[in-house]
Amino acid sequence: MTQEYRFNPPPGWPVPPPDWRPEPGWKPDPSWPKEPDGWVFWVPAGPEESTAPQAVPTEMQPQPQVAPPQPAGPVPQQSAGNAPLPPGASTPSPASNRSVPIFGARKKARELGSEVDVLRAELQRVGALDAVQIEEERIAAHERFEASERDLEVQRAAARDRFGAEIARLTTDRDALVAKVAELQTRVAQLDEAAMLQEVGVYEYQHPLENAEAYRTRLETLRSRIKEMSKKDGGAVTAVSGWQVNGSAAGGRRLVSQTSKLMLRAYNGEADVLVRGMKPYRLEASIDRLNKSVAAIEKLGRSMQIAITPEYHHLRINELQLTADFLEKRAEEKNREKEELARMREERKVAQQLEREREKLEKERQHYENARAALLAKGDEEGAQRLAEQIGEVAKKIDDVDYRAANHRAGYVYVISNVGAFGDHMVKIGMTRRLDPMDRVRELGDASVPFRFDVHALFFANDAVGIEAEVHRRMAERRVNRVNLRREFFYATPHQVLDHLRDLAGDVLQFDEVPEAIEFRQSQSLASLATREGSGSPG
Repeated sequence: MTQEYRFNPPPGWPVPPPDWRPEPGWKPDPSWPKEPDGWVFWVPAGPEESTAPQAVPTEMQPQPQVAPPQPAGPVPQQSAGNAPLPPGASTPSPASNRSVPIFGARKKARELGSEVDVLRAELQRVGALDAVQIEEERIAAHERFEASERDLEVQRAAARDRFGAEIARLTTDRDALVAKVAELQTRVAQLDEAAMLQEVGVYEYQHPLENAEAYRTRLETLRSRIKEMSKKDGGAVTAVSGWQVNGSAAGGRRLVSQTSKLMLRAYNGEADVLVRGMKPYRLEASIDRLNKSVAAIEKLGRSMQIAITPEYHHLRINELQLTADFLEKRAEEKNREKEELARMREERKVAQQLEREREKLEKERQHYENARAALLAKGDEEGAQRLAEQIGEVAKKIDDVDYRAANHRAGYVYVISNVGAFGDHMVKIGMTRRLDPMDRVRELGDASVPFRFDVHALFFANDAVGIEAEVHRRMAERRVNRVNLRREFFYATPHQVLDHLRDLAGDVLQFDEVPEAIEFRQSQSLASLATREGSGSPG
């Protein structure tokens, strides 16, 4: 069992705590009595001494916030101690020394001494004051505190005002941006030509007139009125009167006049651009854009009360409407002219073909008659009879040609399709007066479509025009193009058309329901073969 030791202070020395150990360099205070010769500083602790801590004298006990009492006299600088350590004991750690800073804690003593000096000075100052001065000190301190609070409140109020103004500005900017975005979205929706084309419907005339020439005349009259109102004092624009510039009424009138001309020129420029770029389906968007121009000019000229008059604005809107009507009417007339020219070309081709056929038949009949005359001259009655029969057949053909030339309703009704170009649920139903109807079918299958047309039905009728018109009427709900009725395509199968043809024309001698579509099917086969070879698949 390890022997415990305790410090044995010489006579006149303070008694340390039972677990005290000197830290390195510790020396006793020079004011303490010198230890007797041969004094034993460390003695074995008895059983009771090792378990029960010794009492620490009052002068050695630490006091809170106050340096421990020291023997009289100055505190000397300490150096290496001459008190031996107990046998087998080690130097105590700084932590254990800090736990008892009374004994040998010079640094801590200096800190506590400084605090004591500060407190002593403050106590001396306060103690020197009388009750009135102390009250004055308290009131002054309270006033300083209230003044500081008032300054802080002023600063907080100023900050609140600044933040409120900034929030109001940001809110205004936000509202302006939202309004601008809404305006731009509206403008984009109105000026996006692709969107307008998707929504375009059947055009409705704003000012129905007979023909394009009537619209042209009306536009000339309207534009003369617009030109008159655009002149000075013509009533196109209004402005404030009595405006002055630097006290000059003349200068004010001149400034207002120049600004009014500038505003009117901007408005007319916008209207002219809309007229020149007019498309019938753009009419509503163009009117809305012109209305926005009027609003913008009124806003910019508000200080001078400059504005476009409603009468002048109405004239320019009428100009837009009449221009759109004129363009639509002219397009209709051009389409009719184009259709009429196509019909006339077809009629000329038919007439030329009939004329050539009649000339051919006349030459053939003349040839037969000359041969028959020669046979009669030789007395060959039998040969002459055979030629007479042939002459009768030729004469019958000539009568048919004359009938076809005289009867413009006679011709061939045809039902054709183009699977490769339009799919297997679309057919074309038409008629032709040509002697060979396949000439017309071959024309339709020219370079404008990728494949030739296949014929499902082709038959002659004395009233081919009537049969074609009735079939078109019955299948009107299946029309592909419902605007241009010359486009004779229908969403239908050949079998659906056959039922109507049988009802109108009786027995149809020839009808092929399944199209051959040879070129299309061969193209499909070649495409499939190329795909298989490209992917490396086995045949």
